[in-house]
Amino acid sequence: MGSVYACSAPNGTGQSTTGPWINSATNTWDGSTDANAKIAVQGSNAFSGQFTEASDGTTRTISGNAEPISPVTAGTFPIALTDPAHQYDANPNSIAAHTFSFSVPANPTAAAQPSCTSGGPIGVAMDGVMIYNAFDAQGNDAVAREVQDSCHGHPDVSDVYHYHGWLQACVTDTGSSTQNSGLLGYASDGYGIYGPWYNGKILTSADLDECHGTTSAVMWDGKLTTIYHYVSTYDFPYTVACFHGTPVSIPVP
Repeated sequence: MGSVYACSAPNGTGQSTTGPWINSATNTWDGSTDANAKIAVQGSNAFSGQFTEASDGTTRTISGNAEPISPVTAGTFPIALTDPAHQYDANPNSIAAHTFSFSVPANPTAAAQPSCTSGGPIGVAMDGVMIYNAFDAQGNDAVAREVQDSCHGHPDVSDVYHYHGWLQACVTDTGSSTQNSGLLGYASDGYGIYGPWYNGKILTSADLDECHGTTSAVMWDGKLTTIYHYVSTYDFPYTVACFHGTPVSIPVP
């Protein structure tokens, strides 16, 4: 299992009941093998998601409204009392639009040393949804402990819908045993986040560096380029464990 370099200690509340999908002997959950054992929030709701990214060769500007782009749908939040998920996680928050825009280097470079991930947005998926790190407000594995919808998404106390886990649950990934994965999102330091398929293998955290990334040939701005990038895996910490480059703040009002 990997680790996360977080900027602050846990300081919030979350689910209070441990779900039966957690292995009681090891107190762990493996998304690569046990994903179907975990309950998901019911509902299938379409939103008017917006997402654009444009590069002038020097700067990449990423904008949107933090809602999922059709045909991606989200579960029903707040979680209804009649939803079986409610007994494990009574998330009272809703999903709302939050217009955002930020700029990152079009061709990011490594920082002098890795930096920590915040408790808020650390990137944006190609379906317009915010990406958070792998922790919930209590410092636990959010994907394992919290109850989310079938896309592994849910809203926070600011009504920002976001992912903690692997992006390929709902972001289209063309990767397969015969084709490498494509770009699934951007981290806030400008580096891309790609799916787990590479050279016929599904990558895990054990294949990656401390920030959950690697350097290999991927499609970048329409060209096959050997570049550092993060990888979205089925095991913790799922996307970005620390920033390889220099992150910017993603303003989500």
